[in-house]
Amino acid sequence: MENYIVSARKYRPDTFESVVAQKSLTTTLKNAIHSGKLAHAYLFCGPRGVGKTTCARIFAKTINCTNPTENGEPCNQCESCQSFNQQRSYSIYELDAASNNSVEDIRSLNEQVRIPPQVGKYKVYIIDEVHMLSQAAFNAFLKTLEEPPAHAIFILATTEKHKIIPTILSRCQIYDFSRIEAGDIIAHLKNIAEKENINCDYEALRIIAQKSDGCMRDALSLFDQMASFTQGDLTYTKVIESLNVLDYEYYFRLTDFIIEKKTSQCLLLFNEVLNKGFEGNIFIEGAASHFRDLLVNSDEATIELFEGSTELRNRYTEQAKRCTPKMLFNAIRLCSNCSLNYRTSRNKRLQVELTLIELSQMSDSDNDDSGGRCPKMLKPIFNKIAQDVAQAPATQAVQTPAPQQAVPQKNDSQEAPKQVATPYNTAIQTPATQAPAIQGRPAELRARAENGGGNLGRMFQKSRTIIGTTPQSNPVATVAQEQPKAINKVEQTTATVAPSTETTAITDATLTQAWTSFALLLPENERALADRMKIMAPKVDGEGYFSISVDNQMAADLFTKEEKRICEGMKPFLGNRTMRMKVVVNKVVVERHVSDKSKQYAILVEKNPLIEKLRKELNLEVAR
Repeated sequence: MENYIVSARKYRPDTFESVVAQKSLTTTLKNAIHSGKLAHAYLFCGPRGVGKTTCARIFAKTINCTNPTENGEPCNQCESCQSFNQQRSYSIYELDAASNNSVEDIRSLNEQVRIPPQVGKYKVYIIDEVHMLSQAAFNAFLKTLEEPPAHAIFILATTEKHKIIPTILSRCQIYDFSRIEAGDIIAHLKNIAEKENINCDYEALRIIAQKSDGCMRDALSLFDQMASFTQGDLTYTKVIESLNVLDYEYYFRLTDFIIEKKTSQCLLLFNEVLNKGFEGNIFIEGAASHFRDLLVNSDEATIELFEGSTELRNRYTEQAKRCTPKMLFNAIRLCSNCSLNYRTSRNKRLQVELTLIELSQMSDSDNDDSGGRCPKMLKPIFNKIAQDVAQAPATQAVQTPAPQQAVPQKNDSQEAPKQVATPYNTAIQTPATQAPAIQGRPAELRARAENGGGNLGRMFQKSRTIIGTTPQSNPVATVAQEQPKAINKVEQTTATVAPSTETTAITDATLTQAWTSFALLLPENERALADRMKIMAPKVDGEGYFSISVDNQMAADLFTKEEKRICEGMKPFLGNRTMRMKVVVNKVVVERHVSDKSKQYAILVEKNPLIEKLRKELNLEVAR
């Protein structure tokens, strides 16, 4: 029985011309040989199975060839080429740095470099997986690599260039090998199949090339495996069955279900895939690739990015016409997010099923930036609220208590509080005396409201989201931006006014509103003070005074320093009435930090006398 040789070895390139998909690098090496400008050290780096060691061998053989061809290829007829092909050359050495990575191995190599070649002009040393050398071995190799003898040339090969020390990199000419494209792999496999009399489909070779991920050696190994499994008849069905690859028919069916919004069918299709033994992440990643292929086939400018047969391309183009780019983009984003969250999810099946539900609920007409979610499922809810508010009776817009006697309208300083309607049928009391003060800075108030600062900002954003109104028609923004216009409108709908604001007592609620309003007007560089004021609640403390409580002396000093400015800033919101501020340090908070155990226990007993009763019943003593 004849010895079997795998395709990766049997069809290994022996000339520069037979190297697949590395045209620029092979041309550079041939030109260097033809011109005689050879460097003393080369570094070939790149992914596995792309031809680094193969090119190093061809390069070493061509250097010592005594009769190279006109296009820079070795003749394979001279003694040097014959000895290399028969693996008996004493001028070309191959060293595996993965198993010979010690200092002693490099020192032995340095001793051999001094001996000139017996046949040929150069002595070539090919060191594979050079990144496996130890730090000491690298240091021992530096001097020889920088100044080798005239007859020595080093060719280093590695898949991990970043692990090589910079002093080695600076002494070499670096050649970066790229991954092999699927089209080149398919063409090479097709050529081998013809030589081996193997019948194969284009789609079967495409699956092999896709599975190899740009590595020609992996592609040849898969090709041999499939040739044995199918007994020389490589079909698409047999290949996906053997390689455990999902058929694209599943994804065409999934896309049809998504377009027709058949959520249940999507879930049943996923269950069918799971029953065949596939993992959920394989299914969702394949769906993302399918939507990507649909996207590139939807435009003639990007259709060349699709890797597949003409029949399959026509099928993708036909289905892409039923989808919009927006829908495909959202579908890709949903699948990508699901793939990222799949590993960390505890219920992996539910994670994929939720994504399928969202995919089936997408709408082609959604043009908002919703991240691929299904906004149309929520839109009818908010539209109904907006319609209900719009159809509310006009009599509910303004609610004013029935007065006993009408009072002639006076100037702004004597005008009573009025009630402006909100979409929630809740009146906001707005003293008319605030109009001149707020009118002076409507843009600033409005900007703070839109930026979401405090309760006013949250109310502004909530009303805009639910009611769907424009900023100009928003009721909360109108109070700050168009005070004179709003006040005139309220004056037309109300025939009476309440007693004058000058005689109305200031309550805690009115004081808190003025306090918060002033905090909203503070500039950006005083955000810390504004945030602290927003969480505080001032209390009326006698005639013309109010008090605030702080938890430390530093805060007390800060508010004492800012007392005059705060009181003046609150004045317009209090009907031009001046209030003085008292700062109180919370003694309970300060006393929490006392170190005396007896004082701490006294504070606890003062708060809850039952603690003392419990101590006596259990006959306990206070720690000293």
